[in-house]
Amino acid sequence: MHTKFKLLTLFGFFCSGFAFGQLGEKKEVFTHADTLRGTLNADRTWWDVIHYTVDVTPDYDAKSIKGKMDMRFKVLEPGKRMQIDLQQPMELTKAYFHDKQLKYTREGNVYYIEFPDGLKKGKTETLALAFAGNPKIAKRAPWDGGWIFTKDSLGRPWMTVACQGLGASVWYPCKDHQSDEPDSGAILQITVPDTLVAVGNGRLISKKSFSAGTMTWRWEVKNPINNYSIVPYIGKYVNFTDTVMGEKGKLDMSYWVLDYNVERAQKQFTQAKTMIHAFEYWMGPYPFYEDSYKLVDAPHLGMEHQSAVAYGNKYLNGYLGRDMSGTGWGLKWDFIIVHESGHEWFANSITSKDLADMWIHEGFTNYSETLFTEYVYGKEAGNEYNYGSRKGIKNDRPIIGPYGVNKEGSGDMYPKSGNMLQSIRHAMNNDEKFRAMLRYLNKKFYHQTVTTEDIQKVVSEYFGSSVQRIFDQYLRTTQIPVLEYYISPDKTQLSYRYTNCVDGFNLPIFIKTDLGGLLLGPESNKWNTKTLRPGDLQAYKLDSIEKNYYVTVKQVQSTN
Repeated sequence: MHTKFKLLTLFGFFCSGFAFGQLGEKKEVFTHADTLRGTLNADRTWWDVIHYTVDVTPDYDAKSIKGKMDMRFKVLEPGKRMQIDLQQPMELTKAYFHDKQLKYTREGNVYYIEFPDGLKKGKTETLALAFAGNPKIAKRAPWDGGWIFTKDSLGRPWMTVACQGLGASVWYPCKDHQSDEPDSGAILQITVPDTLVAVGNGRLISKKSFSAGTMTWRWEVKNPINNYSIVPYIGKYVNFTDTVMGEKGKLDMSYWVLDYNVERAQKQFTQAKTMIHAFEYWMGPYPFYEDSYKLVDAPHLGMEHQSAVAYGNKYLNGYLGRDMSGTGWGLKWDFIIVHESGHEWFANSITSKDLADMWIHEGFTNYSETLFTEYVYGKEAGNEYNYGSRKGIKNDRPIIGPYGVNKEGSGDMYPKSGNMLQSIRHAMNNDEKFRAMLRYLNKKFYHQTVTTEDIQKVVSEYFGSSVQRIFDQYLRTTQIPVLEYYISPDKTQLSYRYTNCVDGFNLPIFIKTDLGGLLLGPESNKWNTKTLRPGDLQAYKLDSIEKNYYVTVKQVQSTN
C-alpha cells in the first residue's frame, strides 16, 4: 500500500472492459510491456522463488547503485528461458549459473536468461545476477516511487527506496510479480560509508568492514516478503528498543531514527505498543515475530515495508497533523504508525496476487483505522471515524483494476473498501463473529498470496450468504446504492427497496431500536413491505442508516 489514502486517488484508472464500467469513461490502453510485467507467462510459471540475497552499494554523489542478487528458486516444470525484471535505466552486467556465465537478451524492462540445458523439475537452483546503473529517482515519494537520494535537516546524506506498484525491479533484478514471494525470506546486504548507518528488513545479523572507509550491514528476513518491501534505509540513524507481550509471546520492537529525533521518537512511538495490542485483538497475532517489528525514519510520508515500516509523519498525530475523517478522532493517534503497521496483516502477510486486487491491502488496512479507534475509544468513536472517512471517496473509477497488466484500481480502495467492510459488519450484527472472520482470514491466508475470490469466499461463509453482489457493487461499480423507503399514509406499512445498484444487490440492513432490532432485506428494484406497529417509526430512525451503511437513504412519495 503505498499509503496514502487521500493522495493515492491521483493514481486512479479505468478498469477497461469490465461489465460494470460506467458510460463515458476513457479506456486506458495497455502495452506489451504492461503485459510482460503483469502476466504470469511461460517464462515465469515454470519456476518459483525460494530466497533472495540482495547486495547493494549506493553512490550518493553519483546517484547510482551497483550490486549483486543471488536468487534461489525451485524448478516446477522443465524450463530453459527465464524472465527477469529490471527496469531501465538499470542494467544487468553479468549472469552466472553453476559458476558459468549465461547469455541474456533484453526487451525493455525485461531480461531473458538463457540456460544452456533445460532445468529439471523438482530441482532447487541458484542464479547469480550483477546489476548497476542510475535507478529511477522518486520525485514525490512514496507516490511516484524510486530511489530517494536526499539530505537530512543537518545536510547529511539520507537514502532509501519506495517502490510499491512501480515494483522492486526499479532497482534490483527479480521476479517482479506479487504472486511469487520468496518462501524462505531474504537477506539484504548494504555497503555504505562508515559514517552512515544502514537499516534493512528483519534482524541485523552482521556488521563488518571489508574495505577502508566502508561498512557492510547484513539484515535477514526469515518469512516470505513482498519484493517491494525489501528496502534499505541509509542515514545517521541511532537505535532504541522495547518489547511487548503479544499473543505469541515477547515481540521485539526496534526503532531506528535520525540522531536528532530520538527524544520525539521515544515519546511518539509508544503508540506502537497500543497498536500491536489492538490489531492482535482484532486480526490475530502479529505475523512476523521471528523478524521483529521496526519503525524507521524515512524522508517520505510512510510505507508498509515488512518488519521495517517507513515512518515520515513528522511525529504528529493524525495525517501530518490533519484528521482525515474530520471527526476529531483521527487526531488522537499517529496515522502512519497505525495505518502502515496495519499492513503487516493485510499486504505483507496476506498479499494480493495481482495489483488489480490491491483493495485487499488498502481496504482492510483502512478499516483497521476504525478498529484501532474503536479498541481505544469505543465503538461509537470507531463508527464516527469510519463515517467521516467517506468524504475521501470520489467514486471516479472501479476499485478493482484490470488484471494482468500491473495496474491498480481507484484510490477509493482506501475509504470506500473500508466502508464496505463496515457495512458488512453492521449487516452481520455480530461483532464477535466479524472479529472471528478477520482472525480466520489471517490464519487461513497466513503468509500467502490471494485473490478477491479467496477473500470473498471466507467473508461469505461468515456472512451466512454470498457477498458476491455486495463486492460487485462496491468494488466493481462507482454507484452508491440508494435505499428507498415509503411509509403508507396510515403509517401501518413500510415499503423499501434498493435502486442505483447491480441486479441482486442484497446487503441486509439491521437497525437497533428502543423496541429491539429490525432486520430489513431490501432487494434490488423490488419493493418489500413490513407491517408497522404503533411507535415503530419513532424508534426506527431510518435516517440513521447512512451512518453505519454506505448507502444513500431516500424517502419517496409512492411505490409507483
